Amino acid sequence: MRYNKHRLFIEKVNAQSIAKKIDTPFYCYSFNKLKTNINNFKKNFNKIDPLICFSVKSNNNLYILRIIKRFGLGADVVSKGELLRALKAGISPNKIVFSGVGKTKEEINFAIDKKILLINAESENEINVINKIAIKKKKKVNVGLRLNPNIDAKTLKKISTGRNEDKFGVPEKIFLKIIKKFNSSSTINIRCLSVHIGSQILDHKPYLRMIRVIENILKKSKNKFDYIDLGGGMGIDYGLNSKKLNYKKYSSSIESLLKKYKVKFIFEPGRSIIGDTACLITKVIYVKSSTKKNFIILDSAMNDFMRPALYGSLHRIIPTVKNNKILKKIHDFVGPICETTDRFLTLKKYQQLKENDTLAICDVGAYGIVLASNYNLRPKPAEVLINNSSLKIISKRENINKII
Repeated sequence: MRYNKHRLFIEKVNAQSIAKKIDTPFYCYSFNKLKTNINNFKKNFNKIDPLICFSVKSNNNLYILRIIKRFGLGADVVSKGELLRALKAGISPNKIVFSGVGKTKEEINFAIDKKILLINAESENEINVINKIAIKKKKKVNVGLRLNPNIDAKTLKKISTGRNEDKFGVPEKIFLKIIKKFNSSSTINIRCLSVHIGSQILDHKPYLRMIRVIENILKKSKNKFDYIDLGGGMGIDYGLNSKKLNYKKYSSSIESLLKKYKVKFIFEPGRSIIGDTACLITKVIYVKSSTKKNFIILDSAMNDFMRPALYGSLHRIIPTVKNNKILKKIHDFVGPICETTDRFLTLKKYQQLKENDTLAICDVGAYGIVLASNYNLRPKPAEVLINNSSLKIISKRENINKII
């Protein structure tokens, strides 16, 4: 996004003009930003040549997934629904990994039948269930086993996944026990060591510690893994700090491991691919003034974009038209839902706003529309994609008559 003569443009399209054609709020994606992110991710790890499995939980729009497939990416899924969506998008089963701590027997059966690359198991009980199903089907199932490395990624506690107290994976002792138990199994083939330490990680050092833990496990297990799934979690700059992940140091540590162990690495990026490709275009319903602050009441709410209410996350809010009339007064950007947590951002100053002004909530491509709900029986917003000067609706706004 950029400004031209005080007007916000998404690629070559005036953002305010889109809001005159499509009812607000709506998600607006940039095709070329998505393309750039994918190419940059590949470039950052070009010496490793990894299999990149896009995290479908971060954004499951079918049109977006088809674009991602076109660029050669696979999919990381955590439910039968996501697996079905990935297959519908044309993603090859041999590029799909199934993660998550609570796969049902139905989901495991379905994944085996679809011959996906890996089912990443997260407990001994889960592998036992997979084994029983494999025996019934008389098949040998390719499995990954997720290690809990007990690494604090120094991210938000709500999105930390690699500590002992987190529900994900198994500790080293149990990991080695499971490897030994199924070492000569005729139905379970543990082909992958899987790990994931958190989300929105901007410091490379936890990743380096993770690589050291992996190398130690490889030495101890003596198992021949074909894959090492390093998960995702790579953070992005939400425009509120200048810190960026040092991909060069992270990649170098993986390259060192690759020299010792000839394996294929897998990544499961979501946010780093899709996060900063989209904004949520919203309209000011009312400006409610009090003695201490202005409440900017928007037509978007926590049901449209949950992250600020759920995680306390901060996203820039920028005007689609700049007027340079700055008011030095606290501005609370809030939604219309009757919840105190229906708040997007609080700023000490902002430009003067009036009813029907349009704003853009930035960097909402990841965990945006996928967390949307019909709370207060509000329809979910539309999604549009901009490619240079063209606009395409890739998901229509829900019809209120279909949800009441």
